[in-house]
Amino acid sequence: MIISMRPHATKEEIEHVCERIREFGYKVHSIQGDERVVIGVVGVGDVTACLESLEAAPGVESAVRISAPYKFVSREFKQEHSAVRVNGVEIGAGEFMVIAGPCSVESERQIMETAEGVAAAGARLLRGGAFKPRTSPYDFQGLELEGLKLLRKAKEATGLAIVTEIMSDRDVDLVAEYADCMQVGARNMQNFALLKTLGTCDRPVLLKRGMSSTIKELLMSAEYIVAHGNPNVILCERGIRTFETATRNTCDIAAIPVLNELTHLPVILDPSHATGRRSLVPAVARAGVAIGADGLILEVHPCPEKAISDGAQSLTLEGFRNLMRDLRPYVELWKELRGAAMAAVG
Repeated sequence: MIISMRPHATKEEIEHVCERIREFGYKVHSIQGDERVVIGVVGVGDVTACLESLEAAPGVESAVRISAPYKFVSREFKQEHSAVRVNGVEIGAGEFMVIAGPCSVESERQIMETAEGVAAAGARLLRGGAFKPRTSPYDFQGLELEGLKLLRKAKEATGLAIVTEIMSDRDVDLVAEYADCMQVGARNMQNFALLKTLGTCDRPVLLKRGMSSTIKELLMSAEYIVAHGNPNVILCERGIRTFETATRNTCDIAAIPVLNELTHLPVILDPSHATGRRSLVPAVARAGVAIGADGLILEVHPCPEKAISDGAQSLTLEGFRNLMRDLRPYVELWKELRGAAMAAVG
């Protein structure tokens, strides 16, 4: 259910409504807007009786059911587009954001050279894996703590916010000490113990779609994080597994406008994993901007042929500079369209 309070409802009226909700056995999740408070209600109970009671409460403007199985991340709960702040950088607001960096942190020289290069070209956030989920147990698993320390050093040198992958609920506190944004990879999208723990963490979460997951399943995973207390979730389309073998994955580009219709959360695109081929990344990146993504996450390496992982899909530093240059007219159009959309909602 969603309870919309009247503009400028008093604190006492809001607390009275929250108390009535709890009396019916439901949990309360509220959003404070500029003029009004919207209260989300989740749980199991007598919905009809609760709605009738709340509609009659002082200060309530409306009380309605939410039809979507994901409550807090749905457009029904919040109409306007959410922005997620990552160390001062807002994803989902009026600027198109690019996250760039290597698949894995391999050495100090590699991560520093990459960080300086992508920052100079216009990236605002640095990606890099310290913990790496690999299909083979014999492949490089990441530098772990040493990798996190190198990411911090790169941040201190460039000012880039750090996005890095978290694989286990046991490592949340450690990774949060170094990272500005916690990335949940495709293989962990339905690691519910991890999602619940991230719901109690004070770091934003970048949630990637599972390789065989539906859009509904992605949104339900996001709901786990938000329902456990962390509203700062960024969704990422990174390609899904299909019968096609010409690319590493199949880029579900239509997922971006679909998600923009269903959820208020920011949505970004990962052209690197979606294609698996360096030559295809620029075209898919342009498509992502044109179709309404809030940003891109790209793999960049100073020497892809020597990369320990994902070299074939990693852009060179020169290739990344060229991509950022070629994106400029698309981003300018994106800004115009996003401004018009935000004005329409407002």
